[in-house]
Amino acid sequence: MKEMSVLEFKKMRDDGTPHQHIDVREAFEYDHVNINGEHIPMSLVPMNLDKIRKDVPVIVQCKSGGRSGQICRFLEQRGYDNVYNLKGGIMAWVAEIDPSLPQP
Repeated sequence: MKEMSVLEFKKMRDDGTPHQHIDVREAFEYDHVNINGEHIPMSLVPMNLDKIRKDVPVIVQCKSGGRSGQICRFLEQRGYDNVYNLKGGIMAWVAEIDPSLPQP
């Protein structure tokens, strides 16, 4: 499984590099704090494969990297070779990139 640090992801976003960002947390977690990822809860990913792109890097994010890692492995088993687990999830983003956000 490929991973991306929050610093690498921030650079990708700042540079305008085409990508898809998917947040797989539950709705209450997403509503509490998010960084504008496309919200597809983990349990709904299998029913939404048609929404997950294969032509750009797909960065999958959760709270700490565990659930998003599971989703990355799930997607890789279905032929996706462009998925990256956001290492440390939104916890790392808040700690390293934007501490003004609420704690997840």
